[in-house]
Amino acid sequence: MKEKVKKVLEAVRPFLQADGGDVELVDVTDDGIVKVRLTGACGGCPMSTYTLKMGIENKLKKELPEVKAVEQVA
Repeated sequence: MKEKVKKVLEAVRPFLQADGGDVELVDVTDDGIVKVRLTGACGGCPMSTYTLKMGIENKLKKELPEVKAVEQVA
């Protein structure tokens, strides 16, 4: 499942990089929780929660129904 998640994140990455940020996959748990770290401009952006939930999480859930949630880790 980790490889599938990485593929979807690669599709999202250019949008984050356009704003000076990026996303790093930290872990995928057995129960479908994806843990990511937002870096660059996204790391400290007040809109990072919105980006995480409305952008990254929605895309992952759409492409991979086994994903239950996306969490940001430090």
